[in-house]
Amino acid sequence: MSTLAWFSIASLAVWLWLLLGQGFFWRTDQRLPRRRRPSPERWPRVAVVVPARDEAEVLPMSLPSLLAQDYPGEAEVFLVDDGSTDGTGKLAVELAGRDDGLPLTVVSPGEPEPGWTGKLWALRHGMALARARGPEFLLLTDADIAHEPDSLRRLVAAAVDGDLDLVSQMARLRVESAWERLVVPAFVYFFAQLYPFRWINRPRRPLATAAAGGCVLLRTETAVAAGVPEAIRQAVIDDVSLARAVRRAGGRIWLGLAERVDSVRPYPGLGELWRMVARSAYAQLRHNPLLLVGTVAGLVLVYLVPPVALVAGGRGGDAVAAWAGGAAWAVMAGTYLPMLRYYRQPLWLAPLLPFTAFLYLLMTVDSAVRHHRGRGAAWKGRTYARPEAAPDR
Repeated sequence: MSTLAWFSIASLAVWLWLLLGQGFFWRTDQRLPRRRRPSPERWPRVAVVVPARDEAEVLPMSLPSLLAQDYPGEAEVFLVDDGSTDGTGKLAVELAGRDDGLPLTVVSPGEPEPGWTGKLWALRHGMALARARGPEFLLLTDADIAHEPDSLRRLVAAAVDGDLDLVSQMARLRVESAWERLVVPAFVYFFAQLYPFRWINRPRRPLATAAAGGCVLLRTETAVAAGVPEAIRQAVIDDVSLARAVRRAGGRIWLGLAERVDSVRPYPGLGELWRMVARSAYAQLRHNPLLLVGTVAGLVLVYLVPPVALVAGGRGGDAVAAWAGGAAWAVMAGTYLPMLRYYRQPLWLAPLLPFTAFLYLLMTVDSAVRHHRGRGAAWKGRTYARPEAAPDR
């Protein structure tokens, strides 16, 4: 057999293993229960903490949804203005004054101290203020996340019913532009492939740990026991770091896809999406060149070899390469269909996944190049030259 045939067979073998042996990552059924369970006898007090930096564009679409929560217990919102220059804090106060809703407190902690990333510095300040009010749960949610009116109630009910310490939902990202349709569903697909939700939600698999930072309900006493956010103050991938800290403290976690929580942040062009991925991709690889090489090689084998083998094998008369490559490509596209359905996108996008994976490969390499040039992870006017990856211990 030809070298191409061997590579195509290897790719097919990997895809068969991913299909059956990677926690059924491609399924999209890990979600909060749709049927309303019996209400808790007592609804716990909740404090909502929203770190915000230059979010005036999206705040009118997100903050009112938080203030309008129909939560049966006591709840209040703390928006931490992290050095915004666009009037984010002032706008938040104006939005809260337009309608009755949950109480809002707007504070600003000043510039981060050395060793802290901006978001975690803001969370530190907001969580400290919130804990002074004695909440049993903290909802940590980004300023670009819009919540349906029953979102907080469903999150708390899930945590109380399941005796969970951390309940996190992967917010449904905006998918409107052509580039968003091509890149965004794949972003969640790749995340689920790396962190299979089913494994994360099983207490007997402690090494499978992750969260989605846009929407995290955290038990306050568990946060104190885990030492967060101080224990993860340098993390760029703060959601995974948070989940690992909670797991190390003995907490039970749950992660799923959201139906009632949406990101309103637009990524209309490839440049915005590229920066979103590149700012943390190399941090995920712990800034390790060997892991980078292995990741690039893996992406080539798993995503690029199948279409190349099908086309080249078909043209060159290499039946084995063409057959194995086509079969691997078919399995790949088939596992992507549930995510496209979840995002309500046309299913013909599934065969384009190799092209999207190639874009992610380039974004990952660019992330490493930025790091080694001293630019590190850049976000909202701040650059972290040597950010910490999510710690394992």
